[in-house]
Amino acid sequence: MNDFSRTYSGAQSMDMSRDAGLRKFMLGVYNKMGLGLLISAALAYAVGTVTPLTMLVWGTPLLFVVQWGPLALLFGSMFFMRNPSPTGSALLYWAIVALIGTGLSVWVVAAGGYAPEGITTSGGRTLAISWATIVQAFTITAGAFLGLSVFGYTTKINLQPIQSFLFMGMIGAIILGVLNAFFFHSAGLELLLQFGVLLLMAGVTAWQTQSLKVMYYQVAGDQRSMAVLTNMGALNLYIAFINMFQIILSLLGSRE
Repeated sequence: MNDFSRTYSGAQSMDMSRDAGLRKFMLGVYNKMGLGLLISAALAYAVGTVTPLTMLVWGTPLLFVVQWGPLALLFGSMFFMRNPSPTGSALLYWAIVALIGTGLSVWVVAAGGYAPEGITTSGGRTLAISWATIVQAFTITAGAFLGLSVFGYTTKINLQPIQSFLFMGMIGAIILGVLNAFFFHSAGLELLLQFGVLLLMAGVTAWQTQSLKVMYYQVAGDQRSMAVLTNMGALNLYIAFINMFQIILSLLGSRE
């Protein structure tokens, strides 16, 4: 995505000391990510329950901005934010949070009974979503995310070499997902992609957590770089969490 998503090899070992500065930095990243999730939930609920907002988002061309905006911003940042500033990286993070949170309102609409037949996926599967399903999916996602983050933080295994695999895997999944949505409409391929992306997001969570530790020691003391790293770290973890949540929710609500 930018200079802050590259692999750094300056640390001699993955078994790094747990100093107060590192703990404070990691807490800042997870606090920002948690606030992003909270804002996303609030936006999803507002757009999904307030009829004028629902019609504005899902009944106008704004729908395409919500659906494709996050992807456009992420790919655009790869080319236009090679050396991001704290302000620029913060704006990127909150813009993506706002767009994704608005898009999540589709689950709220379905859970509220406004779509009694459920949501039909590109592969023809119907999703029967309820509030209980959403809570269950969030609980499972939070537990899995916590476990993966702890693993990434504590493991002595160097996870940095899997970065290229994760990146290429996501590009391939995006391409196959678009093709399936517009051309194939295969339920089997969609299900396979969901499990594939779920595994990729699990890898991203553990890898990104370890990467944040490595990069912290590279930029410690540089307040500008630390601010950018906090924003970009929160963004990567936020996206991993949201993707895991939506896939798990989709799997839990699947029916023929």
